[in-house]
Amino acid sequence: MIKRALFMTLVVFNISNAQTSINQDRMITPLPTSIPYDKEKAMLGKQLYMDTSLSKDGKVSCNTCHDLKRYGVDNEIFSIGADGVLDEPFNSPTTFNSVFNFVQFWDGKAKNLADQAKNPFINPKEMALKDEAEVVKRVEANAKYKASFDKIYGQITMQNITDAIAEFEKTLITPNSPFDRYLNGDENAISSQAKRGWEAFKSNGCIACHQGQNVGGTMYQKIGIFEPYPNQENLGRYEITKIESDKMVFKVPSLRNVAKTAPYYHDGSIPTLDACVQFMAYYQLGRFLDQQTVDDIVAFLESLTGEFNEQF
Repeated sequence: MIKRALFMTLVVFNISNAQTSINQDRMITPLPTSIPYDKEKAMLGKQLYMDTSLSKDGKVSCNTCHDLKRYGVDNEIFSIGADGVLDEPFNSPTTFNSVFNFVQFWDGKAKNLADQAKNPFINPKEMALKDEAEVVKRVEANAKYKASFDKIYGQITMQNITDAIAEFEKTLITPNSPFDRYLNGDENAISSQAKRGWEAFKSNGCIACHQGQNVGGTMYQKIGIFEPYPNQENLGRYEITKIESDKMVFKVPSLRNVAKTAPYYHDGSIPTLDACVQFMAYYQLGRFLDQQTVDDIVAFLESLTGEFNEQF
């Protein structure tokens, strides 16, 4: 009876482990190759996204900090806004695949892409225009914009400006990464090291936060669970909610194209991907990873770099 009970326990344990593995495998899904968007609005939104005239000094656009040629970032610790002002305390997150995030900004202060697009225009550390009325006025001064807005929206309003930008940002998706191809059944799409990294990513608990089709961007999480995060200059969600439990809580970033979007963390404090993996293990998991495991996870993360094809 003892042997039978032990046998049944092992069977249940193995089935449970197998089910956990299967469930984890389904926690990340491939990006779609395209999503619906309005092309006319998106084309107008791209013009606005690239336009430096919509900033106080005429030198800064959305693309300055979220460069389409750099996977939607500028690879700086902090971006430089109008009049050379440093945009502290947040590192600029990528606009690529941001349509799949459940909220926008590190602290989640914008509920969607259109809401996010509004803030930089009037942020004194970014494009630094006086108010929304000035944004509208500058857009109205451009005859081509006026014709486009009249045709598409009937009028120029801040809501329509940000709607157009949001429509363009829907096109900034990067499908067909090697890992996506692997998930779709191509066993040779990623290296054996990346496969080991994928297993380590799951077994070490990284997938608890970095999941979904964007490999992140689906939840808030505290940074510094096992050890206090050293930089407490900005307290994340707490700055918005003033709820004690929201201190050092931030939106979990997407890991799509993460090999291209250094430096890392909300404060841009970590310059390399291997250091980022080790630091995350220490602060979030309370452990140190051996170098081979770190290298394997980095190989997996590198396999998340997708393909960006400009639509127009």
